Amino acid sequence: MSSKEPSSLRARALRHLARREYTRHELTLKLAPHAESEAEIAEVLDDFTQRGWMSEQRAAEQMAHARRSRYGIARIRRDLQAKGVAAEVVSTTVAALKDGELEAANAVWRRKFKALPVGAAERAKQAQFLMGRGFSGEVITKLLRGLAKDEMED
Repeated sequence: MSSKEPSSLRARALRHLARREYTRHELTLKLAPHAESEAEIAEVLDDFTQRGWMSEQRAAEQMAHARRSRYGIARIRRDLQAKGVAAEVVSTTVAALKDGELEAANAVWRRKFKALPVGAAERAKQAQFLMGRGFSGEVITKLLRGLAKDEMED
């Protein structure tokens, strides 16, 4: 192994982190084809974490923020877990999103549907769409009932 290779791995990792935040798992997968061993990757990533250049929490918050306008908590939780984010980081990140869940569902609903559901079939279709986006049944029920009440008041 030449002395140039570890610095090349460091430079590659820094280029990735300069574009966006990555979880340790994601960056390990990106660097694996370019490293001679897992220990080499771990050494670089440990150094980056110690220096504060890489943060699992920042990566999770960035991912959650980017997905918030399109998805509910369940979908965001699943995406974070798929990216290899630690369970406690997922929990704290998702907990911070709970307050705005109804507003997020409302925004997603308004972009997709322009009118309240007419009949049970249409209501089920809209609810299914929102569930697919990761919103809970409780939030969907509150949203559709709230929209119906607003419609009656107008």
